[in-house]
Amino acid sequence: MQDHTDLSTVDLTGLRRGQWISAISRIGEADGFSEPLGRRHHGVFVERGHTLLVSFETLPGIEVLSETATPLGWSMALDEGWSSLAVISSRDTWFRDERIYAFFDQLMDDGFFDEFEQVIFYGAGPCGYAAAAFSVAAPGARVVILQPQATLDPRVTEWDDRFAEARRVDFTSRYGYAPDMLDAADHAWVLYDPRERLDAMHSALFERPNVTRFRMPFMGGALQGDLIELGLIGPLLTAAASGDLGTLDFARLIRARRDHTPYLRKLLAKLEKDGRRNLAKMLCRNVSLRLDAPRFRRRLEALQALR
Repeated sequence: MQDHTDLSTVDLTGLRRGQWISAISRIGEADGFSEPLGRRHHGVFVERGHTLLVSFETLPGIEVLSETATPLGWSMALDEGWSSLAVISSRDTWFRDERIYAFFDQLMDDGFFDEFEQVIFYGAGPCGYAAAAFSVAAPGARVVILQPQATLDPRVTEWDDRFAEARRVDFTSRYGYAPDMLDAADHAWVLYDPRERLDAMHSALFERPNVTRFRMPFMGGALQGDLIELGLIGPLLTAAASGDLGTLDFARLIRARRDHTPYLRKLLAKLEKDGRRNLAKMLCRNVSLRLDAPRFRRRLEALQALR
């Protein structure tokens, strides 16, 4: 039996992009498969356990968010023994490409997803769109997506002016409207900050009987980076895999944000903007007692000095 690559020893930081693709391709070919999908996309499968994580990621995102410049699914392979199928793009493409459609068609024809006891799809932002859209290829899968877009078809979401360069992308053909593609999923969880207006509007389009939408106020528009910093991506995925991701479970996990200063700063700014000075003082006092937070201590002193 061929030994698996020890992913704990893999560090791809500092590689040029061509070198990086070559490195992950070698690991994929040794441990599963690697498949180029045109000029902008690549698929890498690393076989481990009977749970498969299908993660959609961008190369710039991997470079910024991973300490070892490796796909997120590889950390789940290390920590949980899961298999990983990482579908990677060179930039934000929403994975709208005929080669991607054909790739998932072939996986379905080959019965690839049927070989696993549990399949989880994951992505954030444009990658969250793709995770939802392509989850239809694995009926019964579970889906975890962070602040996803539902579509960028201007006839549906003309109010979203953030992605002008994607207006010409076809969101009406196969695997097109992400919320409809979730109909075959066992369950999906959509995480978003309701104070991010456009993210909240997209989230509303995902309302379905088999979709749970979790609000994360004051977390902002970069949920994936914050959740990685809080160490919550793995627990969220494992909870989704086990089916233990109800409202109470999520609330317990997200309590970790009480120690996350970007969240606390946004919350303090909101309290002060609304003139809720007593609550602002209580927040500053609580944070000052628990954390090394000079800014909150100084603000507490300033608030206490006010009559």
